[in-house]
Amino acid sequence: MFITGYAVMAGAAERLVLGYDSFGNICGRKNTPVKGAPLSGQDMSNKKYVFFLNSCSLELQSLKLSSVSLCVSSCPQEQLNSLEDLQSFARNNGSCLCVYNLNISSYTLNPEAAELCPTLPVPPSKSFPLFNRCVPQNPECYSKYASVLISMVNEMDVFHRILSGILAGRDTVIGLSVLALAFSFILVLAFRFIRTLLVHTLIALVVFGLLLVSGVLWWLYYDYRNDPSTELETQKENVKFLLGYAIFSTIVTVVLLSLMLVLRKRLQFTVQLFRIVGKIIGRIPFLLFQPLWTFLIFIAFWVFWVAVLLSLGTAGTAQTTSGGQVEYRALSGICYMAWYHFVGLIWTSEFILACQQMTIAGAVVTCYFNRNKNSPPPHPVLSSISVLFCYHLGTAVKGSFLITILRIPRIVLLYLYNTLKQKESACAKCLFKCCFCWFWCQESCLRYFNQHAYTTTAINGTNFCTSAKDAVFILAKNSAKLASISCFGGFILFLGKVFVVCFTVFGGLMAFNYHRELQAWVVPLLLVGFFAYLMSHSFLSVFEVTADAMFLCFAIDMETNDGSAEKPYFVDQELLTFVSQSNKLTEGQKHRSARPFQDNEDGTELQPMV
Repeated sequence: MFITGYAVMAGAAERLVLGYDSFGNICGRKNTPVKGAPLSGQDMSNKKYVFFLNSCSLELQSLKLSSVSLCVSSCPQEQLNSLEDLQSFARNNGSCLCVYNLNISSYTLNPEAAELCPTLPVPPSKSFPLFNRCVPQNPECYSKYASVLISMVNEMDVFHRILSGILAGRDTVIGLSVLALAFSFILVLAFRFIRTLLVHTLIALVVFGLLLVSGVLWWLYYDYRNDPSTELETQKENVKFLLGYAIFSTIVTVVLLSLMLVLRKRLQFTVQLFRIVGKIIGRIPFLLFQPLWTFLIFIAFWVFWVAVLLSLGTAGTAQTTSGGQVEYRALSGICYMAWYHFVGLIWTSEFILACQQMTIAGAVVTCYFNRNKNSPPPHPVLSSISVLFCYHLGTAVKGSFLITILRIPRIVLLYLYNTLKQKESACAKCLFKCCFCWFWCQESCLRYFNQHAYTTTAINGTNFCTSAKDAVFILAKNSAKLASISCFGGFILFLGKVFVVCFTVFGGLMAFNYHRELQAWVVPLLLVGFFAYLMSHSFLSVFEVTADAMFLCFAIDMETNDGSAEKPYFVDQELLTFVSQSNKLTEGQKHRSARPFQDNEDGTELQPMV
């Protein structure tokens, strides 16, 4: 049953991508027979285009075109005025424009040829790249054809219009994802060998990217809004989405520029921080390559997710009608599975990131709680991965599930806001925005504490709830000290993610803008931005998780040990000096007269989990 259902859904996706004729054959591939349809099951590998027998007088009935459609190898480039012209075109070009069971030699002899062949005269046509349709070029026929096609697209629900946009721009989406990968990898190498000049260069590029993307979005919005040819619902949706994108991008630009202005004096401090983090990463072999494995897993999951989404949107069963023709009836309620599928995208993506964070945190913890800094433990990354899969997959599942729970209400609120924004009052709009911001803040805080919970799990080997409680206790006690250390470093890493997203989205704007016809391309663009952020977050989280794990280990080290011969610190002198200078400790505090962190009563030495 599962295999049969999968085959039906996979075939449905191909029908949407390639198009199909009136007899159950998918154009551009070899087909299997449909029971009760004698003309089904034909090899259409060389026949990629859909041709309508009555393209000049199409009618739309219940989202179905009235004309019989065929799969052909090429569209007629010149007008065909007689059956002899049809016969000559078929012999010269190998493209038969009559029903399949009519032999080419019978075009002029069979008395039923007039019913089995297209209405004469056949106007010249060209293949349309989006749906692989033969579109008539005769002005009168084209206007009728376009009006029917516009009506058909406008009557489609938003879900299917989005699917058509994703399918039409699938090659562009893949190319932009590769571009985001390249940007992320370059940034990882740059942060590994960071210098003051590099920080200034990154900030300048981020400012340029933010201004560029905001300006292009506003330009595209005014260009689309003033375009008199905007008739399709997909084009009208593009205008709405572009306005929202432009407003959001402008707000983000203003906020980030303000923060850069406020924090500009701490650049040298950030360079020193990343040098220490880079030294720790250098002690752990292959830690910088961890995001590559995560990226490959992401790619495999995203390809599977998009394939299933397309199958959900086009799933249906074949039913034969009079004359041996085939209709595909959509499965009832199948579109509601898209919401379940979307939740799966969020949860699984967060789970993959959580596994990477736990792997990095485990490797950092193992190296930090090692007495001999010149002789790091062997294979810390592989050891961390094995511990994760043997003992702590449940911790990653719980942490990612909590983030998903907080993200779903944001999505629901955004959907309701866009659905009801024409009817609701100003107070209701304000309430929606406040609730949305509240959930966003809660998600950001939860993500921060989750990361420290993963590190605590790597140290103590406890479950998620116990580790989260311990992490909250330590962070609450030392928040004033730790926040000032990691705040600006995290901000610079966030700017790196913004850099990747900005220039990837800019590339998407330029690419999608050249293919406006029938594409809800702003939704694929949003998908590209989401993927670009996940990729950059996956790569740059090596530095983020390393820094956070290092400071949490430092806090626990200070809580547990006192620097005496009986209980010496695990921290090296460079990190201790850096933390002391950042918190403006006095010389007496360095010698424990006033300890930067409160001692633990029992002073029990913590060991890394093995």
